[in-house]
Amino acid sequence: MADKFKKNLLEVNGLKKYFSVKSGGIHKVEATLKAVDGVSFNIKEGETLGLVGESGCGKTTTGRTILQLLKPTSGEVKFEGKNIASISKKELRKIRNKMQIIFQDPYASLDPRMKVIDLIGEPLDINNLDSNKKERIERIKELMNKVSLSSDYLHCYPYEFSGGQRQRIGIARALALNPKLIICDEPVSALDVSIQAQIINLMQNLQSDFKLTYLFIAHDLSVVKHISDKVAVMYLGKIVEMASKKELYNNPLHPYTQALISAVPIPDPNYKSKRIILKGDIPSLINPPFGCHFHPRCIHKVNPICSQVEPKLKNYGNDHFVSCHLMDL
Repeated sequence: MADKFKKNLLEVNGLKKYFSVKSGGIHKVEATLKAVDGVSFNIKEGETLGLVGESGCGKTTTGRTILQLLKPTSGEVKFEGKNIASISKKELRKIRNKMQIIFQDPYASLDPRMKVIDLIGEPLDINNLDSNKKERIERIKELMNKVSLSSDYLHCYPYEFSGGQRQRIGIARALALNPKLIICDEPVSALDVSIQAQIINLMQNLQSDFKLTYLFIAHDLSVVKHISDKVAVMYLGKIVEMASKKELYNNPLHPYTQALISAVPIPDPNYKSKRIILKGDIPSLINPPFGCHFHPRCIHKVNPICSQVEPKLKNYGNDHFVSCHLMDL
């Protein structure tokens, strides 16, 4: 099916998530931390959107706010056309099973006191989807087989598994309710490189088998390039560039994206890349810079517009969205 005929499964419009924090030592001063500040994007059915950026840019908060694990400060999160950011808890519970998450840390995301049979079976129990004990066990074995885990491990505890095996349990748990959307919160960043490749390949196979839609959150651009259809780049709570995978990697337009891509290692000893080194520290989300948030670290900044006027995310052709004043000069 051509992309233009696919429906948007998820639509995020102007999503904001602010936190009130206290700082200042003895004399506490209440401030606002703008973790997610006006994020907008769509994901079509069966598509993978990669969300990338440095640690602390708001990627994980975006994912958790979409799932309503964190209540948004403002904005819309439309799932299958319904704004789930404004519905009641009762209504939200009805569609919870269609939206799941795979957590970053496979060691912390599984209850060490529960066996595999109960870790994977818990979502079935909560939603009353197992009519009898035999069907429950068969469903759990089926899910374990899908993620390449032997059913011999049914009665084992998490401490008996490696990190990659634990993440497979987490994936099976996420699949238990036949979801349509899975938020993948850096699912391979805590794993060895060889295991990362196995998990990424597994997730791609599962996407095809279960017709899944992914929001894939990561900071490794080489991993994102392998699995994504579209890529959105975040910086200090905002999306600064978004395009198809091919368009963004072949023609990065925002200086921040260019710097990130220049840091991706190329497995060719004869290839000489021009590394772009960003200077300065990442500004605080409590007190972000005026104008373009990236301008204090940008080697191409133009005064005074970059330091005074916040650029808007605009389409510059071929569905390539960029938030940079340089595009209009």
